[in-house]
Amino acid sequence: MKSVTDYGVNGHGVSSCSKRCSERKMAGLPEDMRRQIEARLRLQSRDNRVSCSAARGIAAELGVAAREVGSLADFLDIRINQCQLGCF
Repeated sequence: MKSVTDYGVNGHGVSSCSKRCSERKMAGLPEDMRRQIEARLRLQSRDNRVSCSAARGIAAELGVAAREVGSLADFLDIRINQCQLGCF
């Protein structure tokens, strides 16, 4: 299983436009914050899916925008389901 650090922020190893776009959006996040978000997403996910409320909770706990969590989830092929507000 690839992690965000396996791809880096320069696009190497990324094959789809969606992943490249998500990667550019994450470029402003420090690597340690990306790792924390990734760890929490993987912990919360089941079958590569995480609920909207869990994703928003991760964002609130770490003090980042929901879109940052959403971008990283896209990059990691984790889908956000049970969307409540259309944030993702």
